[in-house]
Amino acid sequence: MANRISAVILAGGSNKRFGGITKANVVIDGKTIISRIISTISDLFDEIIIVTNKPEEFQEFNQYKIVEDKYLKAGPLGGIHAALKASYEDIIFVFAGDMPFLDKKIISDQINEFNKRENDVFIPEVDQFIEPLHAIYRKSVLNHLDRFLTEGKSRAVRDFLSEVNVGYLQIPKTEGTEIAFANINSPSDLAKFNLKSSLVLNPMNRM
Repeated sequence: MANRISAVILAGGSNKRFGGITKANVVIDGKTIISRIISTISDLFDEIIIVTNKPEEFQEFNQYKIVEDKYLKAGPLGGIHAALKASYEDIIFVFAGDMPFLDKKIISDQINEFNKRENDVFIPEVDQFIEPLHAIYRKSVLNHLDRFLTEGKSRAVRDFLSEVNVGYLQIPKTEGTEIAFANINSPSDLAKFNLKSSLVLNPMNRM
C-alpha cells in the first residue's frame, strides 16, 4: 500500500530513563525498536525518514533518509519540523521511535480516514488520550511551525496543535490498541508487557 505520504521515525530524545541509551536502539526479542517499526511500515510508505541528532547510531539504516533537527532542544516539534522540510511528499506520518508494537491496520485505517478530511494534522484519540506522535501532518503547517519554534514561546506539541486545524480518529481502548500505542520510556515499561527478561541494550550505544 504505497501512498503519497512519507513515514517519519523520531529517533531522538534525551533517553535519561535508559541511562542515555537511545530508545530506538533498545533491543527487544532480538530486534531493535527501530527495526520493528521499519518492518511494520516499510511496505506502506515509499519514503522513510529517520530524525536523529546522532546519525552515527543509525548507519545500518542509511538506505533511508536520515536528517537532524534545525531547532535543537525543541523536543518532538523540532523533529517534525526537520521531517517536513526533508520530505519529498506534502504529507508525513510521524511515529515516535519508542513504539515497538505498531499496528499496520490502525496505520492504514488512519491514512484512509485522513484522505477523507481537510485537516492539517490528523491524530488518533483513544479513551480521550491523543497520540500526536502517531499522527499525520501536512506540509501546509511548516511555515506556522517555523514561526512557532522561532518565537520560542513553547516547545509543547499540544500548544502547537491548538493553533492549527486538527482532526481526530476515534479509536476504542482495547488490549490491542493499548499495545499498539505503547511507548517504551523506561525498563519498567518493558515489565508491563512482560518484556523485562528480553531487554538487551544495543552495544553500539555503549561506545
